[in-house]
Amino acid sequence: MAKNISRKDFLKTAGVGLTAATLGFPNILLSKEKEKLGVALVGLGSYSTGRLAPGLQKTEHCELRGIVTGSPHKIPRWQKRYNIPDDNVYNYKNMHEVTDNDDIDIIYVVTPPGLHAKYSIIGAEAGKHVWCEKPMAMNVEECQSIIEAANKNDVSLSIGYRMQHEPNTRKIIRYGKQETYGAVRNVETGAGYNGYHSADSWRRDAELGGGALYDMGVYPINASRYSTNMEPIAVRGKQWSERDIYNKVDEFTEFELEFPDGVKAVGETSFGKSTNYLNVDCTDGWYKLEPFQTYSGVKGETSDGTKLPPDPHHQQARQMDNEALAIKEGRDPIVPGIEGLRDIRIVRAIMESSDKNGETIPLAS
Repeated sequence: MAKNISRKDFLKTAGVGLTAATLGFPNILLSKEKEKLGVALVGLGSYSTGRLAPGLQKTEHCELRGIVTGSPHKIPRWQKRYNIPDDNVYNYKNMHEVTDNDDIDIIYVVTPPGLHAKYSIIGAEAGKHVWCEKPMAMNVEECQSIIEAANKNDVSLSIGYRMQHEPNTRKIIRYGKQETYGAVRNVETGAGYNGYHSADSWRRDAELGGGALYDMGVYPINASRYSTNMEPIAVRGKQWSERDIYNKVDEFTEFELEFPDGVKAVGETSFGKSTNYLNVDCTDGWYKLEPFQTYSGVKGETSDGTKLPPDPHHQQARQMDNEALAIKEGRDPIVPGIEGLRDIRIVRAIMESSDKNGETIPLAS
């Protein structure tokens, strides 16, 4: 096949009634031919503005080419700053039309969590690869629906867990797998901040995925899983709020995960307390990261005196480049959809345990 033929042109010549799936023409093949894959950011909030768009100016394998927003006043500023043409600007009602735009290969969903499933599925059904920000969705069923949409449409799906791309975090993961300091026995971890959210913030809206557990709790949950290289078999949790502004969501959450062989992880998250640590105790030593999930400056040490100095590179740029390269090379994503689903299963179990006064909730294998 000639390299300059587009997916749209191929489908036209093959017949209007045929689809990429029935032709055996997965989108992942098209992506291999491009030097840089085009990314459209879905949602132009603070994370897209402050981290993802700047990060895309530093990437080698992908670049910012489109936006999807429900705020028309943001469009001129974004177009001017990032040279985005009119044809690559969408709103939430016409986002599905991205299917006809060969300039865009990936949609990165950065909306509030309660909308992740809706727009990730639209992106997948449009034939675009999907990057979905954490937390993946509101419940296991929504997570599964995203995975099924990606599989059905032959597109890649990755969850925006930037920490799994961060060098010191990857060392921690390797230590656990190789038992560098012996078998993991216990994990202690926390991620939270002492802050305030305005009345219009989605972080105060339960239906949109508000609360400390959804927003920050997936960091220590995910860390507990990648540190132990195991999946928990039971969960206990406690949630509460101390300020009235968080009367509909959790301001604080504490949890305990039970893994096979008696391994345990204790975690915390909050909007009312600053915490940022990951401590791993093993049979022959220990290692830790503190801070462990900041945008920069992740550092740590080990029981034998090994220092884990901060890496200076842009975390989100590394994350997006890694996942774009995986698409180009036809490999599975570094952080696939199942990672997000497993964390949300734990989130829901923590919530159930709290509702049942800390009762232990078993998790299906």
